[in-house]
Amino acid sequence: MADAPLPLLFVGCGAIARAYLQALDRVPALHLAALVDPVPAAREALAAGRAVPTFGSLEQALRGGPPAAAALVLTPPDSHESLTTALLARGLHVLCEKPLAPTVAAAGRMLAAARAAGRRLMMGSKFRYTADVLAAHRLLAQGFCGDVVMYENVFCSHVDMTRRWNAVEAQSGGGVLIDNGCHSVDLARFLLGPIARVQAQFGRLAQPLAVEDTARLLFTSASGALGSIDLSWSMHKETPAYVRLHGTRGTIEIGWQQSRCKAVGAPDWQVFGKGYDKVAAFAAQLANFAAVLADREQPVIGDEDALASVVVVDTAYRSQQQERWLPIAGVPGAAD
Repeated sequence: MADAPLPLLFVGCGAIARAYLQALDRVPALHLAALVDPVPAAREALAAGRAVPTFGSLEQALRGGPPAAAALVLTPPDSHESLTTALLARGLHVLCEKPLAPTVAAAGRMLAAARAAGRRLMMGSKFRYTADVLAAHRLLAQGFCGDVVMYENVFCSHVDMTRRWNAVEAQSGGGVLIDNGCHSVDLARFLLGPIARVQAQFGRLAQPLAVEDTARLLFTSASGALGSIDLSWSMHKETPAYVRLHGTRGTIEIGWQQSRCKAVGAPDWQVFGKGYDKVAAFAAQLANFAAVLADREQPVIGDEDALASVVVVDTAYRSQQQERWLPIAGVPGAAD
């Protein structure tokens, strides 16, 4: 007999919550218990058509709402620590959207709180759960590329950020480097292993923002691969692949519409994936979270991964300020 679905609390009802709600419908191991958001219109819009209670604060939901076993934190990063630690203290497991926290210290405290409470805290980072990224990971493990020599990642598009919290440093922790760069860092670590050292540069500011809207992050992986990550809210790089891995034996491209690979000397590319599907990635992430709570799977993103993504982004910001390469603390071979 199948286990009863775990009741899940949504904390934050912004744009990303709509995609997560679509994904939740594909995950029978979880069901929506309640919605929490201080903005009445946001929580009511998300609740439309669903018989689910809504609350204006987490305290109201925990005090007077239906029982919940876990929570999904979908709020700006500056609130992640306070909300997550409150949920953990009340015995709930937590899946917290990226970045785990805007500072290394806050991320460390969150993970420590989960250990102290005997509950699971996982960071949400959708690209690890996309089918094409997972297929590329398998190809790398099989030695398709041989030794990876160069790695390229591009997340660049025109987005008006003048009215979004992501461009308010007090809420987000920075600009495009932390907002999109945390995805990039986690993706690179998943495909290449630990990052050993980084250097970040900011481009000219194209939007009237107090944070960077274009950044380039260069890195060297512990395995010796050279990496480049281009990030922008203000310009678009017309490229079908958002990740390219070039190795001694072949090349892998992970794309928005399809993914493909080509061995050195081979006449043709081989298609191995159908492209990016955000809702499917969120569904896979929620399914992994539920399976971890049921002791059926290991987390795709563990504590070390979650903390490392914050450490690398933090080091990248410091490298930009100091205008030099900086090593990633704790990574072998990362000496400056």
